[in-house]
Amino acid sequence: MVEHAAGDDIRTVFAKRGEAEFRRLEENETLLMLGASELDVLALGGGAVLSEEVRDRLREHAFTVWVDVDVDTAWERVRGSDRPLAQDERQFRALYEERLPFYEAVADAKASDVDGVVLAAGEIHIEVGALERLGSLVPDGPLALVADSHVAGIHGAAAQLALGSALAEAHELPAGEDAKTLEVCERLWRALQLGREGAVVALGGGSTTDAAGFVAAAFLRGVKWAAVPTTLVGQVDAAIGGKTGINLPEGKNLVGAFHWPVRTVIDPGLLATLPGAERVAGLAEVVKTGLLAGEPVWELPEPELVRRCAAFKTAVCIRDPHEQGERAALNLGHTFAHALEAASDYRLPHGEAVALGLLASLRLSGLPTDVVDEVLSPQPARVDRERAWAAIARDKKAANGRPRLVLLDRPGVPRIDVELPEREIRGALDALIRD
Repeated sequence: MVEHAAGDDIRTVFAKRGEAEFRRLEENETLLMLGASELDVLALGGGAVLSEEVRDRLREHAFTVWVDVDVDTAWERVRGSDRPLAQDERQFRALYEERLPFYEAVADAKASDVDGVVLAAGEIHIEVGALERLGSLVPDGPLALVADSHVAGIHGAAAQLALGSALAEAHELPAGEDAKTLEVCERLWRALQLGREGAVVALGGGSTTDAAGFVAAAFLRGVKWAAVPTTLVGQVDAAIGGKTGINLPEGKNLVGAFHWPVRTVIDPGLLATLPGAERVAGLAEVVKTGLLAGEPVWELPEPELVRRCAAFKTAVCIRDPHEQGERAALNLGHTFAHALEAASDYRLPHGEAVALGLLASLRLSGLPTDVVDEVLSPQPARVDRERAWAAIARDKKAANGRPRLVLLDRPGVPRIDVELPEREIRGALDALIRD
């Protein structure tokens, strides 16, 4: 943009007009771009934040991520180039030190790679040991901690200690899908003492973050909330993207709201206490993510697996926050999964249901199912066939009672809103159910 405005390349601008003129052009173009309503991402040069007006405008109009590179790496990248301010190593290193305070002052977050930038933009912090620093990662108080009784018994004391004096109240929800009812939400709404300046901190699995996030979305017409997922399902999927909701007997997550948490704190170290069955349940969402991304993410070490899956979903949700387009692809396998869960009165574990749903989706896509078979080993569920079929018709993505599915052309290439003949969908569903 600066070269376009100058009508010349940067080196020539420096040589003929000097750095001051370059900075003037850079400032003008940066301020112009920050005022452009259609702009999504603006990549600034390292010296742009030397302008006080640019720094002020960034604070007002942008979420600013500092892509941090150490000085040795930076010098190796530019040495021998024609960059005007990279001709002398001593000067370059001095310039680096001079600019650091400006980067610190203007940055809302810091990252070192693409996934880090995406996670920062989604207000997601991933760090082993993050629970111990929870008080510095969530909004300022007063805070209401919400957890189910099981998680509260394992991690509740550590969370309360980390929140310190900001913790104003604590509440417990039932475990699992039993938390996702209107009755449970009403009890929590009536118990909360928060004002509009307060925030809910949801500590637990996907059911806890779903329910507590929905409570936050509706309480006082919306208060801030932070998600602290403690299960693999929560860390790679359920706590990311701002979807909150509760169940009805007719279907899963039929009542809810889009209410993005102001911070999601993911501590992969918490997975050490996760029962084996819960880990397998989380792997179903990992396999789903891998099929959508076209990457075998399930083969990664656990902390890296969590980070990669979280970054993938965050990127999709940032691009489509209210599921008006590509975000629908994240429902791969979930039309069948939710139907099976509803038909079991939510006794069928979510991970098992998703694994079965992925089988059906791959079969209808005409693709091999070996990844799902080998990694997840799903077994047919014992549920009422007619209730499951009725739940598919009530699915949130259905149109005029006609199911719309997510299928794959191949791994990494999903198709959304696919309509198939009823007999094909019914046949795929029946193959997931045992008598």
